[in-house]
Amino acid sequence: MPEVNLFIFNCLQSFLLGIIQGFTEFLPISSSAHLKVVPYFLGWNDPGVSVSASLQLGSVFAIVYYFREQIYLLIDSFFSICNNRNFFKDSNTKLVTYIIVASIPIFIFGFIIKLFWPSFSDSPFRSLFSISIISILMSLLLALSEIYGKKKKLFIDINLRDIIILGFSQSLAIFPGVSRSGVTLTSALFSGIERKTAAKLSFLVGIPAILITGCVEFLTLYHSLSVIEILPIIIGIFSSFFSSLIAIDFLLKFLAKNNTFIFVYYRLAFGVFILCTL
Repeated sequence: MPEVNLFIFNCLQSFLLGIIQGFTEFLPISSSAHLKVVPYFLGWNDPGVSVSASLQLGSVFAIVYYFREQIYLLIDSFFSICNNRNFFKDSNTKLVTYIIVASIPIFIFGFIIKLFWPSFSDSPFRSLFSISIISILMSLLLALSEIYGKKKKLFIDINLRDIIILGFSQSLAIFPGVSRSGVTLTSALFSGIERKTAAKLSFLVGIPAILITGCVEFLTLYHSLSVIEILPIIIGIFSSFFSSLIAIDFLLKFLAKNNTFIFVYYRLAFGVFILCTL
């Protein structure tokens, strides 16, 4: 009976963590920070990097589903690039090229950390103090991007320089509290990209990094846990999928008419709140 109760608790816990992951992955407020902070205040154990990354699979599946028509065209364009070596043939091949270029820095940075800093997941960067400071700093950067970014560029106006800067910015998301969507959105706004275009670009360029990281960590868990232990994580992936769909749709519609200051205020309050409780 205690085992059954524990299993039900783990399922409910993963379901809630999946919802948190889904909403905070695409809103510029950091999913990794919330998956660390919320369990702490609820008295739960830290789910850890592997579980958190696995839950991101639901988020990447949501991106693919939400943009399924464009994703189909992007896949076709990818094979076109492989055959013709024409990286800027049209808007879709251009976007595929941008996604690849923007993904390179985070893969290199992640590989270096994995190779030379295997204990990174237990480093002070995952501490609540570090998360609070990073959250405050990122809120200020987002505010500055809103104030000084021209926000006039549409996709057709985006150049390779914008994407390279965005790619290096995305690599900072390895640190908990940075927010992958938040830092790429901030970078895009600083580059003068219009808000809704910036958000869509942020979603799409994150697919390779989120997908590969999620698959690697899920397979690691799959080989180290029993089926009964894996099931709650699968439930979390499903809840992450549905909450991610809501978050994607909300943010695109919200940024079409509004600025990002509501997220600036939230991240600032979030960071200050954590500091005050330490």
